[in-house]
Amino acid sequence: MTITTPSADLLVAHFAGKLTFETDASDVHADQDNDARFVLIDTRGQAAWEQGRIVGAVHMPTADIAARAPGEIPLDMPVVAYCWGPGCNGSTRAALEFAKLGYQVKEMIGGFEYWAREGYPVEDEHGPVIRAKDPLTAPLDAITCDC
Repeated sequence: MTITTPSADLLVAHFAGKLTFETDASDVHADQDNDARFVLIDTRGQAAWEQGRIVGAVHMPTADIAARAPGEIPLDMPVVAYCWGPGCNGSTRAALEFAKLGYQVKEMIGGFEYWAREGYPVEDEHGPVIRAKDPLTAPLDAITCDC
């Protein structure tokens, strides 16, 4: 491994860029609580959607985005896309499809996995799914990790 020393300008550009294109479960949940204007898109397939999803999400599998999004989501509506979790690049592919259509889009890193593990609202076909916070992903005695 070669350790490089990028310039401060390059470091700032890199990390600012990541925050331009990505968000996380904590920020999305806070935006939901604050009634921020955006649509949350679950890009997974039907079986995954039925197994459980983020409360308030719209189900739009990646393969359907090009055909459905223009008729269902105004072009000026910010979009946040999620898929399973950090081991899956489905949300990246979905965000790319939205970007090709001209939407302002962010990818929710951590996906459904980290949303659920952090104890945020999940539902399935039968209603709310109650999950305890995972102490490896969220503080048990605080609202956020304060990061």
